[in-house]
Amino acid sequence: MKLYVGNINFQTTEDDLREAFGAFGTVEDVAVVTDRETGRPRGFAFVTMPDEDAKAAIEGLNGKELDGRTLNVNEARAKT
Repeated sequence: MKLYVGNINFQTTEDDLREAFGAFGTVEDVAVVTDRETGRPRGFAFVTMPDEDAKAAIEGLNGKELDGRTLNVNEARAKT
């Protein structure tokens, strides 16, 4: 399951997210989204985990603080 992780600190790295989400199970992939032109983080990321681990991560991390920002974690929706 792919998770959307919003409101992340611009200094938060993929390794930071891997560590935070790893507490809830296996992290298959982490992608911090960056601006194409500047290369700077845009403040959100996607984390891919097995379904059960992902549900636990949503429960455990949505609304919690990481690097001074309150995370918004939910199931990623396909682009429309």
